[in-house]
Amino acid sequence: MDKEYGICRISLAPMRNLPDHSSEQVSQLLFGEHYTVEECSTDGAWIKIITGYDKYDGWIQKKQHHHITMEYFEQLVNSDYKICTDVFSSILFNKHRLNILIGSILPITVNEIFKMEEQFAFNSESKSLNQRMDGEFVKQISLKYLNAPYLWGGKSPFGIDCSGFTQMVFRISGYLIPRDSTQQAEHGEMVIDVAQAKCGDLAFFADDQNIIDHVGIILSEGNIIHASGYVRIDKLTGVGIINSETGSLTHRLHSIRCILI
Repeated sequence: MDKEYGICRISLAPMRNLPDHSSEQVSQLLFGEHYTVEECSTDGAWIKIITGYDKYDGWIQKKQHHHITMEYFEQLVNSDYKICTDVFSSILFNKHRLNILIGSILPITVNEIFKMEEQFAFNSESKSLNQRMDGEFVKQISLKYLNAPYLWGGKSPFGIDCSGFTQMVFRISGYLIPRDSTQQAEHGEMVIDVAQAKCGDLAFFADDQNIIDHVGIILSEGNIIHASGYVRIDKLTGVGIINSETGSLTHRLHSIRCILI
């Protein structure tokens, strides 16, 4: 059987651990994210996919699958398209209005494949997907998610988890990092301590067994922005995160990594 390819053509699609609506959400697809299809559930209602961007796997509803050709898929892999930088905007897609979210991939190109297969119009803020930005840009993008509610497996300003937050901010800023915090902690260069950290560095935190279970983005003046209950700004010390409201230690610092180059 030939490999099948797909792309998300709705605003947001949940990826689940198992082919069932009650199964844990492990991640999400945003508009424009492409993937390969690995298998189909026995009842035909779900497909298991692997995302083209970060090779993350999960199950999506077959009804939310949009088939594309291998040629189209390879064009997506090899082209530098645009990524939406507005928290919320709309596009005209195949003559229908569709709401999209920050981090959505926009097929703005002169490529003939898109002209043949899809009609598309967009008039909001975006940047080139692969254009790498500095720490100040990372900060400004992270602030667009401020107060977004925590949601396990979430990747949007209407629900996001700690590593989904860091991954999305860095993707918009032009950097590829993995989906989970334990994987993210293996990227970039080690920073010795908080005093040497710069705006845009990633700080990782561990549980009592020293297993990484949380991540946030360091801002200036000893602050950190992270998703804990909601995306918030707290104080960062050499020990860990100090809740800005209660003054209590909430997360124990494990390490700091510099991703930006």
